[in-house]
Amino acid sequence: MARIFETRYGSADLVQTRLTAAGAAVVTVGAGLGLRAVAAGDVAKYGGDALYTLLLLTLVVLVAPRVTPPTAAAGALAVSWAVEFLQFSQVPAELSQRSTLARLVLGSTFNAPDLFWYAVGAVVGWLIHTAVGSFSSRHGAGHGRG
Repeated sequence: MARIFETRYGSADLVQTRLTAAGAAVVTVGAGLGLRAVAAGDVAKYGGDALYTLLLLTLVVLVAPRVTPPTAAAGALAVSWAVEFLQFSQVPAELSQRSTLARLVLGSTFNAPDLFWYAVGAVVGWLIHTAVGSFSSRHGAGHGRG
């Protein structure tokens, strides 16, 4: 059993990475709900944009635990931007009228400043992912990435 922990990206490391990512996703959702409860206006909106991309990054790591921080950040940012640009069409607006979940995930109208705040979330996620990986590699988990 100890040998698994010594293997870079061994099965125990992948499980630990996925558990960490799942916990980070829960914390990120909680932060988004908390932000909405205590803030309004631009702080809530743009903070929510950054947290949206951060949540996507945690989901990327959950699905692909070997992903490097820059790749996870780029993937989350690409999805965030794709969803934002999709708002040029009427599809998200129509779905948002029928479903609260669709409104939360897809939004409804394009807003150019959102693109910047998604990038902020991706950079923050990249930094956190790098820090967690560095901490883990120094403490024997064996999946530090940079």
